[in-house]
Parts: sequence; C-alpha cells; structure tokens
Amino acid sequence: MPQGQFTGSRIRERRIDQGLRQAELAKQAGISPSYLNLIEHNRRRIAGKLLNEIARALGLDPQVLSDGAESGTLDALRRAAARAGEGPGEAELDRIEEFAGRFPGWAGLLAAQDRSLDTLEARVRGMSDRLAHDPQLASSLHEVISAVTSIRSTSGILTGGEEIDADWQARFHRNIYDDAQRLADSSQALVRYLDETGAERGAPLSAIEEADALIEARGGHLPEIEREGAEAIEAVLADATELVSGAGRAVARQRLERYAADAGVLPLAAFSEAARDEGHDPLALSRRFGVPLPRVMRRLASLPPERGHPVTGLAICDGAGVLTALTPLSEASLPRAGGACPLWPLFEALSRPGQPLRSLVRLPSGTSPALLAYAVCEPLGGVGYGAPVTHEATMIYTAAPPDMAGEEARAVGLSCRICPRDDCAARREPSILAGADLAAR
Repeated sequence: MPQGQFTGSRIRERRIDQGLRQAELAKQAGISPSYLNLIEHNRRRIAGKLLNEIARALGLDPQVLSDGAESGTLDALRRAAARAGEGPGEAELDRIEEFAGRFPGWAGLLAAQDRSLDTLEARVRGMSDRLAHDPQLASSLHEVISAVTSIRSTSGILTGGEEIDADWQARFHRNIYDDAQRLADSSQALVRYLDETGAERGAPLSAIEEADALIEARGGHLPEIEREGAEAIEAVLADATELVSGAGRAVARQRLERYAADAGVLPLAAFSEAARDEGHDPLALSRRFGVPLPRVMRRLASLPPERGHPVTGLAICDGAGVLTALTPLSEASLPRAGGACPLWPLFEALSRPGQPLRSLVRLPSGTSPALLAYAVCEPLGGVGYGAPVTHEATMIYTAAPPDMAGEEARAVGLSCRICPRDDCAARREPSILAGADLAAR
C-alpha cells in the first residue's frame, strides 16, 4: 500500500499518545467522530484543509502525518529484514510503512540497530584485514620474536657450563642488554600501534594508506587543485593532517600531481557537463575527449556528488594486484593491505590488458546493493627493448542504476576471510564467519 495511505494510522497513534478521545479530536477538526474513525482506519483518504486542521489540533506539522517515517528509516528496516533472511519470523514487508507510522519509536530503534550492525561488520572487515595482512604488525611481531630468540641463544651459551673468556662474557652480557632493550622498544611500539588501531580511526598501515586517507577525507574531490592546478599542491600537503610520515607525503605528492594533470586535460566544468550527457560512461567519454580510459575513470571518481554526479569509488592496483590507490564506497571497501577477492573486474583486467571491462557485481550480504564496475589495464610508463612491461589496472564502481535491476550480477566478496560463500571457486582460505565454518564441515 502506498505510503500516503497510512496517514490515518499515524493520526490515530498521535491522538492516543496525547490521550485525546476520538470525539474530542473530531470536534476540534470540525468533523463527525464516525468520519474520523474511517480516516483513522485508512478507509478515507485525507489531505488539504482537513489534514491541516487535524495536524493543528494535534500540534504537529501536517507533513509528519502525511509523509510518515523518513525514507531512510524505511530503507534501514528493509535492510534489517533482508539481513535476517527467511524463517519463522519473516518480516511482513508489505506492512513496513504501517509499522513505521504506528510505532515510530520502535522503527527508529530497529533502524539504529541495523546501522550499528553495519558499523560493526565494517570494523570486523577492517580488523580481519589488519590481522591477516598488516605489514607493520608482522614487522613488529618479527622484531619481538627476533629479540627473544637472540636473548635465549646468548643466555644458553652463558649457562652452558663451559669456561668462557672474561672478554667474551662481557660481550655476551652486552648483547643480552642490547637485545633486551630492543625487545622493550619493540614491545612498546607494538602496544602503541595496537592501541591506535583499536581507536575509532585506525593508524595508517603504510604511506599509500596515508595518501588514500588524504583523498578520501575530501570525498575524492580537491577544489583547490581544480582551481589552481599544480600550484595548489603544496598548500594541500601543508594542511593534510592525514600525512604522518615522509613516505606518506611523497606518495601523496605523486597522487596530487596526477590529479592536477588529469584536471588540466579534463577541466571540471566541461567534463562534468559531458559526464552527465554521456550517462557517466567512461568509454564514451574517452572517445569524446580522445584521452586514455584510466584518466577518464580517475576524473569520474573526482566529480563532486553535489553537482548531480553519482558517488563513485576508485581502485588502482599494480601488476601484482597490490592496491596503490583506493577511494572506497561505503557499500564496498576493498582490503587495503592485501588479500582482496580476485573476482573483482579490477583484477580480471590484469589478465586482459587494453580490454575495457564492464560488470554488474554484488557482495554476499543480502543488504548490499548491486554495483556497476568499469575496469581497464594499461601499460605504465615507457617501454623499451628487453625492458620489463609494468601494468596498472584502474576500476571505478558505483551504485547500479535502476534500469539494471533485473540483470544478473557477478558474485564478488571483499576477502576470503570474511566471505560466507563456501562454494566459491576462487576461495583461498576458510572464512572466519560461523556460517561458512559450519558449511565447510
């Protein structure tokens, strides 16, 4: 039933909440109690002057009664129902608006819980990615193990019962002291790192992630560089609190220089208008402007949504499949540290250099929308006789348009460790999710 047809239910709930009798509200609105009874049971449509009179009597804005629950709350309730799946307690989706209209408090609570689950799932994905592929964590643990092994070996020599020259004993004692100091420093660094990554915003894993954080914090769009070109790079770097290391600053400079070069070839005003004309199709835009497809994709990911462009994620990887740039979507953020699902078009493009790819993809969660992804792989830099050929793959992805709703989507994941699809031919390792573990048994 359309949303507006539940106005009567909302009137009834607000009247009961305020302790008004049906006859009292009918009198204030200038109608009979029997007619109000029909309205409250959604047997008569209501709008215009009468709706305003009833809203005034209840002390409410008429829109609260006519529009009911916000679309965001309804969407969250539908996601919650999809997350729960089918079963004895399957939700009555055809009555979701009635439920939200009659019980706005409960509807808001369920919507908030669904959003909390999304946040928790994102944190699990991030923690799993860090634990499995974090180079800084691996390096810190290696330092600790190395120091412990060295101390054990040296102490074993000193307690072996053999005569040891005094000079050698002094050297061994010095080695134990130095290794113990190294162990203490490594342990403290490890504790600090774990404390930081346990915070709301994790510490960057690498210089690449620092540069990603700079771009992501600005929504992929840098108006200073759009206006001033490369001359604005130093100002952007100076204001970037995301950059905490010299290496991160160097990588960010390279990213900003590429952004400035892209903006110089494809100015925002002209490209923005053309993107709307071409339905944001990167291949059509590449032909229209006569520029390489990767450059068009990077520019599409930099277009500001407030100008009517879709929110677009960007992922770039080298020939080894390692992400060198990532501006994620909230619906899908590939693991930054490695171990991403190989079924994404980004990685497929590596095996098909020069071939543009277009694919509809869907993550395993029942609440995830279908995504439209474009990808291409091109040689990076110049080539020469006998020189190795290096490649770079670029992918953009965004929410699929409504006219593609009936098309079959490719099943993809984020990483094997958190993907419940146990029958996937590309699986590298078992999933940590309970459902997948049970299915594997």
